[in-house]
Amino acid sequence: MPKLVVVTHPNLNQSLVNRLWIEELANLGEVVKVHSLYEKYPDLKFDIQAEQELLSQYDEIIFQFPIHWFNVPYALKKYIDEVLAYGWAFGPGGENMKGKKIRLAASTGGDKAAYEGGVSLDDLLKPMTISFKFCGCEVLPTHRIYGASHGLEEEAVKANAKEYSSAILA
Repeated sequence: MPKLVVVTHPNLNQSLVNRLWIEELANLGEVVKVHSLYEKYPDLKFDIQAEQELLSQYDEIIFQFPIHWFNVPYALKKYIDEVLAYGWAFGPGGENMKGKKIRLAASTGGDKAAYEGGVSLDDLLKPMTISFKFCGCEVLPTHRIYGASHGLEEEAVKANAKEYSSAILA
């Protein structure tokens, strides 16, 4: 069954990590559909019904994004708030996300040490994982790479991208 990758990066062309992740996913062919929120909705005015219909078509959904100020990007938070609506994703009649597998794929600008001194990346992503679990989803392990703003070598990012695609295929 194909998998949906919802990408929330405001400047994909300037992102080494997210760009190479998407290039690697393209090698998987029809196994993966990449859906870039900023490309589809540059004004961030989501077509809620269309997005809900899209999510309904997939059993596994990956949310790919950079960490901004120790949080998910605004567009992703807005998307979740609007698309995973009461009565659709949770609450009475809201079982459309139930049973779906969710994976997060996050890149950080800061190096790994920035996320080990008190608040881990997993801690920062807890609101996301709890929200998906509340909707009845199974949350799979997060794929991650640290240090995007610290001169990562392209070969290291490519190796990480291969790990990412392998995790999606598993």
